[in-house]
Amino acid sequence: MSIAVKPIRSVSSLKDQVYHSLRAAVADMDIYSGDEPPRLDERKLADSLGVSRTPVREAISRLQQAGLVRNIPRRGTFVVRKTKEEILEIIYAWASIESMAARLATLRATDREIAGLREILGQSGNTAEPAPIDEYSKTNIRFHQAIVSLAHSPLLTDLADTLFIHMRAIRSRTIQDDDRAQRSIIDHVRIIEALEQRNTEVAETRVREHALHLADHVAKNVSYLA
Repeated sequence: MSIAVKPIRSVSSLKDQVYHSLRAAVADMDIYSGDEPPRLDERKLADSLGVSRTPVREAISRLQQAGLVRNIPRRGTFVVRKTKEEILEIIYAWASIESMAARLATLRATDREIAGLREILGQSGNTAEPAPIDEYSKTNIRFHQAIVSLAHSPLLTDLADTLFIHMRAIRSRTIQDDDRAQRSIIDHVRIIEALEQRNTEVAETRVREHALHLADHVAKNVSYLA
């Protein structure tokens, strides 16, 4: 599997641009498909980005420090795949962060910002005519990112940031299982209603339970994680 990146055009903060470009590319990958985790080829990445190998090497080092990639001697650098137990711990941590974000959103977000959740859900919110699964998978990711942003808490956003790469990957895979997409839409609508009503306790509970349902599904049904 190759990593998709675009050339860097601006010269300002080149190191940061390369890092954020690689990080975004890792976040967009299907980390858990294939027999081996995706490999990062320093030379090919430098060519794709249109930069020298030095900032790419530094960006990969930062990704390694963040726990997103690991270097395997004599084999190269690979995106980290979490074990099933680690994924469950990530989901539990995410449940805490996102539910607190929902709680804060009822207190801090504007009506317009909360209404934006319905815009994200769009046609997917119509359970009678649900969107195609690939389209809804992307909508699902945007929805959960938006809830964290509604808290207006830079600290919560930072805490959620690294977790979300693996949350995104596992949500993208599991949303295709059984009727999870349909149930997810229903949960999202109920979460929005609680936020619109500024019902702090209910919004917090619904978001947390939504995440914990994912943990239950992973624990019982996901077999492709070590």
